[in-house]
Amino acid sequence: MPRIHALPDQLISQIAAGEVVERPASVLKELVENSLDAGATRVDVQLEEGGVRLIRVADDGGGIEAADLPLALARHATSKIASLDDLERVASFGFRGEALASIASVARLALTSRASGAPHAWRIRGEATPPEPAALATGTVAEVADLYFNTPARRKFLRTAATEAAHCLEALRRIALARPDVAFSLSHDGRERLRLATADRLRRLRDVLGAELADGARSLEVAAGDLRLAGWVALPAQAAVARDSQYLFVNGRFVRDRVLAHAVREAYADVLHGSRSPAYVLFLELDPAGVDVNVHPAKTEVRFRESRSIHQFVFHAVERALAAPLATPPSPSFPGVRPSDAGTANPRQPVTAGGFRHWPPPGDPVLARQGSLAVREPDAAAYLAFAQSARPAAASPGGQVPQGDGDPRGAPLGYALGQVHGIYVLAQNAQGLVLVDMHAAHERILYERLKAAVGSGPLAVQPLLIPALLGASDLEMATAEAETGTLAALGIEVGAAGPAQLAVRAVPAAVAAGDVAALVRALLAELREHPATRVLEGRRDALLATMACHGAVRARRNLSIPEMNALLRDMEQTLRADQCNHGRPTWVQLSLEDLDRLFLRGR
Repeated sequence: MPRIHALPDQLISQIAAGEVVERPASVLKELVENSLDAGATRVDVQLEEGGVRLIRVADDGGGIEAADLPLALARHATSKIASLDDLERVASFGFRGEALASIASVARLALTSRASGAPHAWRIRGEATPPEPAALATGTVAEVADLYFNTPARRKFLRTAATEAAHCLEALRRIALARPDVAFSLSHDGRERLRLATADRLRRLRDVLGAELADGARSLEVAAGDLRLAGWVALPAQAAVARDSQYLFVNGRFVRDRVLAHAVREAYADVLHGSRSPAYVLFLELDPAGVDVNVHPAKTEVRFRESRSIHQFVFHAVERALAAPLATPPSPSFPGVRPSDAGTANPRQPVTAGGFRHWPPPGDPVLARQGSLAVREPDAAAYLAFAQSARPAAASPGGQVPQGDGDPRGAPLGYALGQVHGIYVLAQNAQGLVLVDMHAAHERILYERLKAAVGSGPLAVQPLLIPALLGASDLEMATAEAETGTLAALGIEVGAAGPAQLAVRAVPAAVAAGDVAALVRALLAELREHPATRVLEGRRDALLATMACHGAVRARRNLSIPEMNALLRDMEQTLRADQCNHGRPTWVQLSLEDLDRLFLRGR
């Protein structure tokens, strides 16, 4: 073995650069964060050949004193911290004092800076050269040229110029989301790729991620003690397979944290379809002493001192924001939506100041024509009634389908106009036309009611006047006999009616109008695959979702106008009514502007 010896400073910096300088985007991130720490209100970035040939970052921050320029390029030299106490409560982006030294070890780095009040600027090119006078109006300009010129093996791992430029653009977009008070621009090979003026957070969200995501997201702002969570969560209908629209910030710093990501994913678990990934932009703020940002040189990983509490806080905040009913105003029970943001962040889902517990108004002519199917207070019995008695809508003497006389401005989902092929309900609201997937909407309503019923006590059971008979295999017969207690806990009474036949004598009242045979077969299949305790505990919600699916009103069923309006009112009162149990959207809004575009009106 060779003798132990100290490594040269240059080699030490190049080893550190392997963690700090992964690609041009890493360099850009470090330089822009330095600009923000210096109090910049404007940051302009220029790239050449994806940042490999040149990365130039100019800001209007406080600048660096001429005497401090050599220290700025030295290892472990910083103005951000001076003691262990500072490190444990660090609030700045930079603090390790190694980024510029690492960059200078693998590229040609030049800093030009003019401190506030200085007569002129100073420039330094590499740590070994002294500063020299330069011309600059204000702030600092950092230029990084020929990245990895002295470590060609690292350069071979870089992608094409277009790919590296895209990574740089994404790095700047992340920073820009957290700092809407700062203006940013980025150009690549002389072509402008991004320009952002100072704005509020909602405007910055639209500028960075697009109007479609901003308009289809629900805002939230929740505080508990020294914890505060704000931002936007997109509805499940906007979920995608890729995870390229997930942004988590801790005290303004973009992070990749498993605790936070898992909390958000769990909040979406009951509404997300398949393997799709949700979209969100969330800003968590807490006491800097409660989070350790000194985990990795790249500073994108953190550790929370109370990770379980953080997880629960984020989980409940996001879950409540997604669950808020359409017709329920923000309240202590649903702190995730602010009155000032509800209409702005999601204009397709207006939030009103009151509920609809007294719809329709006394003397409504629809009640006089159609009887008592329209309900004044939506409940489970109303749905059982309309599902059991679903029939073609009655026509008025003039041959027209009667319409509700309610004011569409008073209901988020408006009032029913009719059906399309017994599948979709058409309604008119203040914004225009609403299309509702009848089965999907009813499925969500039943699911939420089943969950609430199980949580509050035994399920309400509906005895069947005539038992439902179904043929059963030997395995199904054995499962029904072995799991009698489990089925009874779910509100289902079933027993043998013959050698290969089961008789269902009672089911939960909420799903009594559904396909009883299909429901029982699905439950028996679930019980065969999983032990009873696991079904009732870990897989309870999945089982209730199956029950709701089989109990929901089926497609091709014609409903009367009052029945459709009862469906709309219950949707407005139901948690997570925007999507069914499988994560599909239950309704779509077409505004008057959308309809005008379809018919080229105004052109």
